[in-house]
Amino acid sequence: MIPGSQSRNTWPRRRQFLGLLFGLGFVALAVWMSRRGSSAKELGPRIATEIAKQPALSVDVIVPSRGGIQRTIQQPAYIQSFESVDLYAMISGYLKSQTVDIGSPIKMGDVLAELDVPRHAKAAEEAASLVEQARAHIMQVQARIRMTKADVAAAKATVAQAESDIDRLVARRQFAEKQYARVSSLVAQQASTSLLADEQQREVEAAVAAERTARLAVLTARAQLQAAESRVDLAKADVADARAALSVAEARRAKELVNLKYAKILAPFDGIVTRRSFHPGALIHSATEGGKEPLFTVQRADMMRVAVLIPDRDVVRTHVNDPAVVSVDALGGQSFAGTLARISRAENAERLMRVEIDLANPKGLLCDGMYGKAIITLARNSSNLTVPTACVVEHFGKTQGAVYLVRDGMARRTEVTLGADNGSLVEILSGIGPRDDVVLRARGSLDDGMRVASVVRNMVN
Repeated sequence: MIPGSQSRNTWPRRRQFLGLLFGLGFVALAVWMSRRGSSAKELGPRIATEIAKQPALSVDVIVPSRGGIQRTIQQPAYIQSFESVDLYAMISGYLKSQTVDIGSPIKMGDVLAELDVPRHAKAAEEAASLVEQARAHIMQVQARIRMTKADVAAAKATVAQAESDIDRLVARRQFAEKQYARVSSLVAQQASTSLLADEQQREVEAAVAAERTARLAVLTARAQLQAAESRVDLAKADVADARAALSVAEARRAKELVNLKYAKILAPFDGIVTRRSFHPGALIHSATEGGKEPLFTVQRADMMRVAVLIPDRDVVRTHVNDPAVVSVDALGGQSFAGTLARISRAENAERLMRVEIDLANPKGLLCDGMYGKAIITLARNSSNLTVPTACVVEHFGKTQGAVYLVRDGMARRTEVTLGADNGSLVEILSGIGPRDDVVLRARGSLDDGMRVASVVRNMVN
């Protein structure tokens, strides 16, 4: 035991004992005066005066600081490649060549492997021939359209000629009818012979027959015109059909060309090959034909994705761009600084929410599957008041406590609502104000209503 420590520890007890004796003396004095008939009005001021003469207890007070507590959370961290892709074959064939292996660095667009696909090459040639055939058919049908249009023009000319002949024959018939009427009049007057009348009648009948024939010729010419126009429409339909056939042929050719492109397996991004499944000469089945084994697995390595699961109680305090430090066990605890890049905004069955931290990996030290821990600095509530944890003299419940405030030279016990506590500082959510003097420590036993002499100390965060 340190010398003198026992006397320092017993001094507060002696003061309490002396205070008790002093109080008992005043009680005895009050009883004695009451027996002598003194009134309560005379006793009260005397007792208050005597109490006021007691020495004030010395206390240290502190002013609350606004800004809340900087809170951090430490959780396991799972390091994953930023992008990871399994590369499958889109067409079946034999593995002709392969330029990479496990661990090979790759650049976006690099040819990683090539398949031998002769059937698709022949199909592409056939599709190209079908395209040329469809184009030739279109040219033929277009020539037919031009020919049928010429037939339409000829038919129109025939119709016009036939219609003009009708006008001429109508005029001839009308003239013959007039001649016949004149000759018939003369015969009736016996100025002419009946033989002449018969000849004029035959002229009229011939003119009528010629007119009838001309009208039938017009009908025939119009029918021929309609047939020619129908052949034009048919030729136009043939052109549309030929063009559709050309489109089908071109689509087939484009499909086969795409299949030929699929024969080359290209790198989708800059990264590294982490898996290779086949060797040259192997028969590769496409994914659409039952191939379940990828040719390669490639991963992006210049940037890593760190997955962290945040417990439910800290979800509301987690925000994008919160700073984080990730230390990796496999690298001897080496730390990497980053920020929260993504928050899933959904908790799983264990009430954990996934967040992700992006870490640059220029030297390639981080690898997919590494394990470590992440310390994330959560956002603080700048409106909360903060005091040292030693100010809280009582705790009841999870969020309730009590502190002493100095008001008008008296110690006042005050109940408060507690927030975050980091062991040295605690947040006070309600119960005190930013200008209150909060008792940090007392030079003796402190009770509610006790006179105190305070020494103010500014808070240090």
